[in-house]
Amino acid sequence: MAKSDEQVMEEFQEAVNMDADELKEWLETDESKSVGQSDDGGESKGHESGRRIVEIFEKDEDDYTDDDLDHMRRVVSYVHRHQAQRPGGNVEDSRWRYSLMNWGHDPLK
Repeated sequence: MAKSDEQVMEEFQEAVNMDADELKEWLETDESKSVGQSDDGGESKGHESGRRIVEIFEKDEDDYTDDDLDHMRRVVSYVHRHQAQRPGGNVEDSRWRYSLMNWGHDPLK
């Protein structure tokens, strides 16, 4: 059974632990731009996702579109999947952490 919009929004809020300002600032860094997959060598999917998350944060819940909710589902899925792949050792300066941060989740928080 599909999750309700309310469940999706709740899971999104739990998965994304960076606020809009933190995420905007992060997306401007070289580290943010250095990780992730892209189709044509341009902006990575994670970086694009981060920009989309900022747009969602700037909306009222009543204004969320089906596309916004679909993106929230993708974010939750990515964060949960990627967290399960945590590498050993110090992750502070790892590509793993940087990728998660592009999706709005800082695993060190």
